[in-house]
Amino acid sequence: MKRVLVTGGAGFLGSHLCDRLIADGCRVLCMDSFETGAAENLAGLIDHGRFDFVQHDVASPLEIDLRVDEIFHLACPASPPQYQRDPVRTIRTSVIGTMNVLELARRSRARLLFSSTSEVYGDPQEHPQSEGYWGHVNPIGERACYDEGKRCAEALVTSYSRQYGIDCRIARVFNTYGPRMREDDGRVVSNFAIQALQDEPITIYGDGSQTRSFCYVSDLVEGLIRLMRCPTDPGPVNLGNPFEVEVRALAELIVELTGSRSSMVHRPLPGDDPARRRPDITWAREVLGWQPTVDLSDGLAQTIAYFRGRLAGDLVAGQIRRAGASV
Repeated sequence: MKRVLVTGGAGFLGSHLCDRLIADGCRVLCMDSFETGAAENLAGLIDHGRFDFVQHDVASPLEIDLRVDEIFHLACPASPPQYQRDPVRTIRTSVIGTMNVLELARRSRARLLFSSTSEVYGDPQEHPQSEGYWGHVNPIGERACYDEGKRCAEALVTSYSRQYGIDCRIARVFNTYGPRMREDDGRVVSNFAIQALQDEPITIYGDGSQTRSFCYVSDLVEGLIRLMRCPTDPGPVNLGNPFEVEVRALAELIVELTGSRSSMVHRPLPGDDPARRRPDITWAREVLGWQPTVDLSDGLAQTIAYFRGRLAGDLVAGQIRRAGASV
């Protein structure tokens, strides 16, 4: 039975990954500070015999004696409102937190998968973005705490691998969506869905011609699992959906799926907002045999159903009570 640590495991992506690892027969230790994660995301796991939880900030020393076989390092705020709220803490989490987890991997001789981001490409001048592209990032911009924090963390991971022989993987995760996203996540899928469900104006930044590529969470989790199980380190791997959609088209689709009466309003673009974002997943197809399978409309329908339940209070009432006593 593999013993697997998931940092950031109470978050949107991390909790889905914990579900999958438990289903695969692993023993899972979930670590989270609850800075952006939520106990309710773990409601279905807290009583499971192969699931354990520890509340801890990875930027603080990991002094507990852990022996694990694999580490999925996901801990870090991932949406602009979250990581810009405390930029110094964001950098500490990305850099010092990653170093702490790498030291744990070194002591445990564990394989480590680091969850990086498409933000390492910045506002890209190459389209679509391949793993060989070095990026176009503003090192002093509003998003630098996250973008450069992740770039430095990638350098740490590769340096530990070269110097100490740690078995590491790097996943460059593109926009991911699905149930358990926070209502105040600040990214377009959650923003548009909540506004549409309440018949409020849909807020589009800029003219809406900027593009994103959205990967449903179950597809992304499958990619992470395959990358961790890859017998040798393939180098950084893009994980995302290569289907590119304009932001205004996404808003129109969400309005249609919700049956909303929302209108569209436009606001100025935030600083350093990338104009285009689309992964080249050729490498993921070749080395992992992976590509997304969930259609955008189907994934959005499931995500909208989740948010509809949140707004109705159906999910909050049961999950927080169940998780509160044990987590």
